[in-house]
Amino acid sequence: MAAVGPQPDAQEIRYEQPSRLTLTGRYLRRNKSLVLGLAIVIALTLFTVIGSLTIDTEKRAYPLAVKPKQPPSAEYPLGTDFFGRDLLAVMVRGIWQTAVIGLIAGAIGTGVGVILGFLSAYYGGVVDTLIRAITEVLLPIPAFLILVIIAGSIDRKSVTIYTMALIVSLLAWMGPTRVMRAQVLTLKERLFVNVARLSGMSNLEIVFKEILPNMLPFILASFVSGVFAGIFASFGLSVLGLGPLREPLIGNTIWFAQQQAAFFNGWWWWPLWPSLALVLIFVSLTLINVGLDELANPRVRRAE
Repeated sequence: MAAVGPQPDAQEIRYEQPSRLTLTGRYLRRNKSLVLGLAIVIALTLFTVIGSLTIDTEKRAYPLAVKPKQPPSAEYPLGTDFFGRDLLAVMVRGIWQTAVIGLIAGAIGTGVGVILGFLSAYYGGVVDTLIRAITEVLLPIPAFLILVIIAGSIDRKSVTIYTMALIVSLLAWMGPTRVMRAQVLTLKERLFVNVARLSGMSNLEIVFKEILPNMLPFILASFVSGVFAGIFASFGLSVLGLGPLREPLIGNTIWFAQQQAAFFNGWWWWPLWPSLALVLIFVSLTLINVGLDELANPRVRRAE
């Protein structure tokens, strides 16, 4: 018989669980859309932060600050517009202000949608019927048309970026409410929720300790979509001349360039930079949303 060598001790065989940092690195290496989207957002953030620290945007981003209608040069890297604004300062301040509007609108819309979705799906009854009825009635109505009517009825002098963010967020809760309600309806019937209910946990404990942690990927994806929708709505209102006209928002800059026929007058640089900034913002948010789909969609995770 062949001699049987010494067998390794079972206790000596150890399988080390990869660290959270390692797992995050593997996920980001696999999810190229998310990485690229975050890279663009970081680049835009650095552009605004460094620009705010090195350029007097409080002065140069507003009319009569510099010599007007100057093409890009060493003195004015992005040129100047018809009103005597340094377009580099305009872009630094405009990207920041546009992002603020999107973030506020996305946060309000997602927050209200999460609350209404949880109340509707978890408690049901009259609350569910009322919330669902309001949502179903408002969803088919073109939201942007309502925003145009509301923004058009406000005095232009009193409109600020925060006023505009509140206007944009007025109807931003309907989509998140519908999504959150559908997800909570699914989760509240899961085994772990039933076990928690049988163990004596209260409704609030079940919501915050059991259901909400499992909803975080959906909430994050809904927030990114809300920011996208908020920026798009604010851009649309600005292009129609319904935004805070004094502020150098990206939409306002394009609207002014259109009003002064910048392309026909040879001032090609004036609409070029805000259009490029808008494209970068939308592309980055789209890539991030696509990348987050893996977190929010178990089928995609299993396919990887």
